[in-house]
Amino acid sequence: MSKKSSADMRQHLIDIAKALMAEKGYTAVGLAELVAAAGVPKGSFYYYFKSKEEFGQALLDDYFTTYLQTVDALLAGPGNARERLLAYFDYWSTTQAGSAPEGKCLVVKLGAEVCDLSVDMGAVLQQGTGAILDRLTQCIEAGHLDGSVAVATPARVLAESLYQLWLGASLMVKVARNGGPFDAAMSTTQRLLS
Repeated sequence: MSKKSSADMRQHLIDIAKALMAEKGYTAVGLAELVAAAGVPKGSFYYYFKSKEEFGQALLDDYFTTYLQTVDALLAGPGNARERLLAYFDYWSTTQAGSAPEGKCLVVKLGAEVCDLSVDMGAVLQQGTGAILDRLTQCIEAGHLDGSVAVATPARVLAESLYQLWLGASLMVKVARNGGPFDAAMSTTQRLLS
């Protein structure tokens, strides 16, 4: 087996798992289900990953790599910093309100579950969410400079408050089974940025 095909199969397992785990969660997806969905023998899973925990770390690393590219594109988009921040949260609302598991936030779906199971997976989540907060902080600072974001709250504090607001709204959307919590989060976000 060539290195390229090995890397492709490893990525294939991660891609299949994203949708499964976004729908069911980490512990609810067994290795048998994962390898069956991926169309690979169970024993070959261990060729690519030493354990399900190592696999979980790779899954989260891959998720954050892809997600941060999206965040970067949205926060570098057109308009002033406030408009770019609102575009990011609009994207969040649009992608997380639907019922399809593809594109769902793995931080919301797996965060509490895997932090209790694995220190290493929790560290990947902490690093990934820290990178998101860094990007939000930088955009808020740009908003302070261009006058589009109020300076009453320090940029990092505001970034953390907004991110936590949207994580909570994402959970409430699951509970309510409608997008109302995202509407409330957007209204609060607009007030906090003014």
